Amino acid sequence: MWLFFTRRLRMWLILTVLVPLGTGLLRRIGRGLEHRNGPSGISRALLKAGDVGDRARSTLRGGRR
Repeated sequence: MWLFFTRRLRMWLILTVLVPLGTGLLRRIGRGLEHRNGPSGISRALLKAGDVGDRARSTLRGGRR
């Protein structure tokens, strides 16, 4: 099915659907770890990964730099 989409459409789908879902999942896992075990290096890294994804999306969307 992916073969029938143009390269630009595939990239748009990845950036608008998969990246937000992935960063939200990372952030949710990080918050769950912090809630269960307290702040740790792994939970902070997961939360930062979620924030990096949001910043990249807002930059690509033309947001504040």
